[in-house]
Amino acid sequence: MTDKKVRTRFAPSPTGYMHIGNLRTALYAYLYAKSQGGDFILRIEDTDRTRYVADAVDFIERTLKLAGIVPDEGPGYGGDCGPYVQSERLPLYKKYAEELVKTGHAYYCFCDPDEDHSTGEFGGYDRTCRDLPQDVIDAHLRNGDPYVIRQKMPLDGATTYADVLHGSITIPNSELEDQVLLKRDGMPTYNFANVIDDHLMGITHIMRGAEFITSTPKYILLYESFGWDVPVFIHLAPVMGKNEDGSVSKLSKRHGATSFDDLVKMGYLPQAIVNYVALLGWNPKNTNQEIFSMQELIEHFSLEGLSKSPAVFDYAKLGWVSGEYFKAMDDAAFAAMARPFAGDLPDYLEAHWDYLAALLRTRIERLGQIPDEIRFLIEAPAFDAELYANKRNKVTPEKAKELLPAVIALLEAIPEAEWNNENLYAKLEAHIEATGVKKGLLMWVVRIAAAGQKVTPGGATEILSLLGKENSLARLKKSLDALASL
Repeated sequence: MTDKKVRTRFAPSPTGYMHIGNLRTALYAYLYAKSQGGDFILRIEDTDRTRYVADAVDFIERTLKLAGIVPDEGPGYGGDCGPYVQSERLPLYKKYAEELVKTGHAYYCFCDPDEDHSTGEFGGYDRTCRDLPQDVIDAHLRNGDPYVIRQKMPLDGATTYADVLHGSITIPNSELEDQVLLKRDGMPTYNFANVIDDHLMGITHIMRGAEFITSTPKYILLYESFGWDVPVFIHLAPVMGKNEDGSVSKLSKRHGATSFDDLVKMGYLPQAIVNYVALLGWNPKNTNQEIFSMQELIEHFSLEGLSKSPAVFDYAKLGWVSGEYFKAMDDAAFAAMARPFAGDLPDYLEAHWDYLAALLRTRIERLGQIPDEIRFLIEAPAFDAELYANKRNKVTPEKAKELLPAVIALLEAIPEAEWNNENLYAKLEAHIEATGVKKGLLMWVVRIAAAGQKVTPGGATEILSLLGKENSLARLKKSLDALASL
């Protein structure tokens, strides 16, 4: 298979939900194909109609596009191996299932699904119909009796296959159930349709979760029954989440947002999510780089860098990666992207949004943090005298009460037209020089009086500039009154 053009695939079910684990599988398949000059195929596995969600195919395509993962073939993309939706390929599955019956690798099963036919240590089908006489089979077919087609598994021995990450894997055939290939309604099972489609679409490398390791022999036996080449299998370790007690378990909603769509809605950059997810189980060789463009991921990606150990999803690390992307953006692009997350703004902030956004750009890790970051500019927090206590700058509530009257008088004298950060800073600096007050002391007092909270995007004069003259003076006077009443 190594001399063939690499062809990988992503084959999601149309459930309208892209879990981080699914996204990582798609990403790795895409990166490997592109790194080898190969093709990446999108195929929709919709044979399980109980899980089907309307418009889910469009959702999957939009998600991949937003993630920067562009299929070479698939629904809406074209290609020579279509259709790429399994429900549109049903005659193919029946044809190949019947072929297996003819060659003795599968059989008709007429058992009533309401009857109990489980048996054995692994609770598999008891093989009642496995060796029915031909005349009995013919009679059932003539009567139009419903049936499924089951794979005829070897009764002894073992099946061995090679996995890129886990090496040689051997599973006793006694553990393999005579699985259903074609259901009563003519729909193929997931396992069967995958093999048929992967072969017909020329898939050379299959990436999927490690939970499929023990069932892969079923696939291997199907390939061998048809006399087809077996693809290369890469079973990826699971993505784990950290529990409150410090232990880890498979990533789920109890750990926080676990879908690509949810993370985007929280304001993480799609490129940052993809960048971080790429590092969940893959370690680039020959570089300590952590921030990658998609092209750089393609250039560095290799199967040798994959880990067979589970990866733990770290929201703090995702936040750091996303923050690095924001820092690399220019102010205008960030302001435009961030504005919808800010919600309704008062006129004085709307007029200075670009300036405010520039202050936020290097402070946040996701756009969803913006409302909390700017709330103090819209609604003044409740007075807290403790905020004026700062040992480093030798600030106390008493010192603040002493300094504020002169600052208020100075600010009242500044014309509205000159109320901007540069001019405010120059005026306060001149006041500091004239009075001999330490700069850190005065600026802390002004910022706390105006903002009402300890941590802010920007310093004292940036806050005053954003609030405007009227709001700023009102807040400073209110703070002074509160200090005076202590």
